[in-house]
Amino acid sequence: MGVMSGPYIIRGSVSLPEAELLWRFSRSSGPGGQHVNTSDSQVELRFDLAKTEALPPVWKERALERLAGRLVGGVIAVRASEHRSQWRNRETAAVRLAALLAEATAPPPRPRRATKIPRGLNERRLRQKKQRAETKRGRSGRDWS
Repeated sequence: MGVMSGPYIIRGSVSLPEAELLWRFSRSSGPGGQHVNTSDSQVELRFDLAKTEALPPVWKERALERLAGRLVGGVIAVRASEHRSQWRNRETAAVRLAALLAEATAPPPRPRRATKIPRGLNERRLRQKKQRAETKRGRSGRDWS
């Protein structure tokens, strides 16, 4: 099998603490033939976001706000069952959770600064529109007689 490739870094020096991760295993409905009926390869990873001390307070507040729809009692759950082996599903679930937390704790984007369109640009656009309209007007069959 091998050792898991943790710690799972969220961003910078902040990572998921192994002690706060709660693992649950169950039978998977995915690929595996008869093997799937005997092994618990589906993984559910739970992380108590409300009680964790691993995240800085600002990040924690941001994550709780952004993930409010996914939280059940302050706990976030991630499932993985696409691989046949439990170990690979564990890896997938942990990476997914780290990515989810990284996205949820990211700082908000900078507000857009409104800029004024240069006058010359606007005049050039209008001039080109008029020229195009004249070209099209010249194509009509009004003055053929």
